[in-house]
Amino acid sequence: MLPNGHWIVIANTIQSETGLTGEPSPMNVVGDVIIDLNTDLKPVWVWNEFGHLDLNRHPMQFPDWTHTNAVLYSPSDGNLVVSIRHQNWIIKINYDNGQGNGDILWKLGYQGDFTLQSGSSPTDWFYAQHDPSFIGASSAGNFDITMMDNGDDRIDASGNVCGSSSFPCYTTVPIFNVNTSNMTATLLFQYRVPTADYNEWGGNAEELANRDLEFDLCAELTASGAYASTIEEITPTSTPQTVWIMQETGDNLYRAKRIPSLYPGVQW
Repeated sequence: MLPNGHWIVIANTIQSETGLTGEPSPMNVVGDVIIDLNTDLKPVWVWNEFGHLDLNRHPMQFPDWTHTNAVLYSPSDGNLVVSIRHQNWIIKINYDNGQGNGDILWKLGYQGDFTLQSGSSPTDWFYAQHDPSFIGASSAGNFDITMMDNGDDRIDASGNVCGSSSFPCYTTVPIFNVNTSNMTATLLFQYRVPTADYNEWGGNAEELANRDLEFDLCAELTASGAYASTIEEITPTSTPQTVWIMQETGDNLYRAKRIPSLYPGVQW
């Protein structure tokens, strides 16, 4: 929900496409749309990925082309930040509080618009991410952002995709400082989750009021092959310390959000 009471929602759509490089024709491609619903739940602004992204760029799980899984409102400039899992990108689109033309303002991630600093590209970018969140008051210009970096489709310096015994997939919880003046993304912090706890899908990460990080490993596999989830609070220090942990076996906890209390205006 936006400050004006509108709702921003994600939906998907299927288009039949021909002439895609190396793909059969026609092919049904799944993409996503962002819809602004007013207080009467009527669409007043729509953004369709088919009009703004390259169909021939599909690093993973095509023809599920984009697999958008989160949208953030940027209060600093009134635009929208969109997490597109199957592009390994977080992008900002020109929403301008409902008056924008939908242009992509930048793409954050591997092969995007930013130079990675204090990390090794391409490996230290995020891959197949879920649910980014801003850290601090700024959401434009110069700001910090975190996310659940699931790690599917991570590649090494030689271009090898993770999944082999020599290069297993792994999950991280990073913090990037994004500077849109000099187009740099500086890796301020990275918690590398133990390989045994690799989280192949789902989850989220956010900063708590005490400046700790809390994250949800939604889709861990147990030794028996059953799914499990772990929610953990850590200190974002050079040697992260676990403050609090919760484990669930037999279910996937898709998101974990800290709430002040069960009562309006009450902080526990």
